[in-house]
Amino acid sequence: MANAASGMAVHDDCKLKFLDLKTKRTFRFVVFKIEEKQKQVIVEKLGEPAEGYEDFAASLPADECRYAVYDYDFLTPENVPKSRIFFVAWSPDTARVRSKMIYASSKDRFKRELDGIQIELQATDPTEMGLDVFKSRAS
Repeated sequence: MANAASGMAVHDDCKLKFLDLKTKRTFRFVVFKIEEKQKQVIVEKLGEPAEGYEDFAASLPADECRYAVYDYDFLTPENVPKSRIFFVAWSPDTARVRSKMIYASSKDRFKRELDGIQIELQATDPTEMGLDVFKSRAS
């Protein structure tokens, strides 16, 4: 169950909330946090369907790493509504080095637990995960 590289387990709630986002669209986004003392990834914040990109961006701390999943809605050039599920690995430059290493070494294992992620973004500052980045990567 635990990741051999970092020893992080994934709390069942992470998978359940992701499934709710993916299949039922119960949430716009989910922010995940590594609980170092418990050595597991947990759900930190859930974004309601009415919340938008600004709420999502504001939920990522400026100086701590996080994983997040965002359900991005958009219109194709033919005006067809679509959505893409983004996985965001948030690792700001101001985060502790140890924290960045733990998140980096646990990312692939955690991502494998969330079946249905379509696009991955790595971001070290807000410009690397701006709405324009989502738009360009979604189509």
